[in-house]
Order: sequence, then structure tokens, then C-alpha cells
Amino acid sequence: MIRRKQYRLRLRSRTLLLGPRTLVMGVLNVTPDSFSDGGAYLDSEAAVARALQLEREGADILDVGGESTRPGATPIHSDEELRRILPVIEILRGKLRIPMSVDTQKAEVAQAALDAGAEILNDISALRADPRLAKIAARARAPMILMHMRGAPRTMQRGPFARDVIRNVMTGLREALARARHAGLTKSQILLDPGIGFGKSHEQNFEILARLPEFASLGCPLVVGTSRKSFLGKAMARAGEPGLPAGERLLGTAATVTASILGGAHIVRVHDVAEIARVARVADAILDAASGR
Repeated sequence: MIRRKQYRLRLRSRTLLLGPRTLVMGVLNVTPDSFSDGGAYLDSEAAVARALQLEREGADILDVGGESTRPGATPIHSDEELRRILPVIEILRGKLRIPMSVDTQKAEVAQAALDAGAEILNDISALRADPRLAKIAARARAPMILMHMRGAPRTMQRGPFARDVIRNVMTGLREALARARHAGLTKSQILLDPGIGFGKSHEQNFEILARLPEFASLGCPLVVGTSRKSFLGKAMARAGEPGLPAGERLLGTAATVTASILGGAHIVRVHDVAEIARVARVADAILDAASGR
């Protein structure tokens, strides 16, 4: 358990204070094939209703994605990604009171989403897929989440995995930081995500969570997403049973969110906002007690 450093994240509409309490990022997948809720919100009307529900349930940020990044996922063209997300972002701009993030690896999508009302960019490739994203973020002065991923979604869960996962993730995030800074982003714009489930073995995901405080040394706010991921289903199942399906992984999500917060995470990215917002409040109370606040 560490004393979480505080940061100010400047957006176009406001400034978010990171550190005094954990911020909850609600996931909105406008996709037909995401691992947990693919197809549920592909219709724009359903997606907007879900976004407003997540806000009511306690989300501090809404993360909108139009391309599945589940293991084995096939990439889609930017035109299709924009067709899915732009109507949703444009409608929500006038309805939503919390800021929107766009989960994309493509410069064209990022620019259009920012123009439509998004304020944060979330790139799972950490600028490896499309380095132009950094220039767009720098020009718009938009905060950017850089996530570690081994390979690409289509192949990331094929072995062999890194021998030393902490060293591998730390090196990858340092390289991502360097790419972003070279492109003109200030360090105050950058958030880092160790990429739970993205090219790691089940055991390595737990190792990252156990050693999360080490990533605070990089000097950026930490974002962690464990929500409903398969390593939780495997850990929660009884011996000899198959892993639990995504819809039955809430308790595992809650446990790992608590661990993430006590390890220094500033933002947790989740599907089950109502439940995890309560979990975060309890974990924050423990963190405050440990810090003497």
C-alpha cells in the first residue's frame, strides 16, 4: 500500500484532480463482438441510454469504444469505427455531464471523436499502431492513456509470454512515454496503463497487480482495467471446473479493483459501475486510513 501521488488532469471542459479519490471510468462498447457485452449497445439509442445509466451509477469518465480488442479480435476500418461511435458521442455531448474518453488506435477516429466532444484519448497500442495519435493529442492538448500490450489483439494471447513481465511492462511504458514526449505531449497529459490481460498469462496479471506500486516510479497517473477479464474467471472457478463466464466475474473484479487502488491506481476502468463505485469508496477509506488522512 502506497501514498498515492496527486495529479491535475486538464481537460477542455474542466480539470480532474487525480489522487484524493479513485475515479471510475465506465466502459461503453459500441461493438458487436466485445468479450463481455458485445452487441448489447451497438444501436446508438441503446448506447446513449447505457451511457446515461453509467453516469447515474457513479461513473466519473465514460470510455467509448467502437472496435473490439478482445483476444483474437480482427481489426476494422476507421470508417466503420466512426460509424459506430460518432452518433453516440455527438448525442452525449449535450446530455452527459461527465467527460468522455475514446478508446481507439487510429488517428482519424481520435480527431473526429475530439471534434465531436470527447476529451481524452485511450490508446491500447501506446502509439505503436498509429504514431499520428500523439500529434493529435498534443495539438488538442488532450490527455492520453498509453497502455502496454504485447503484440496485437489478434495474437497477444499466443505464447510464449515475457519471462519477466514487470520488466517487460516497465520497458514498454518507458518507451511509450518517450514516443509521446518526442511527439510534443507534456508529461502532465499522459496516463499509463499496465495492460492487464493484454498479452499476459493468467499468473502474470496477478503479478502486475501485486507489484503495481513499482509503476508509480514512472511519474504518471495509473489506469487499471481488470473488469470481467478471463484471468478472474479462471481464478474464481473451483478446481477442475472451467473458468466462470464474464457475467459471473463481478466479485473477482471487485477484489482486483481493491488491490489496484491500494497499489496506487488513480482510475479504474469497469463495466459494473454501480457496484465498483461502492467498492472504490471502501478501498479509498482504507487508503486514507493508511495515509493518516
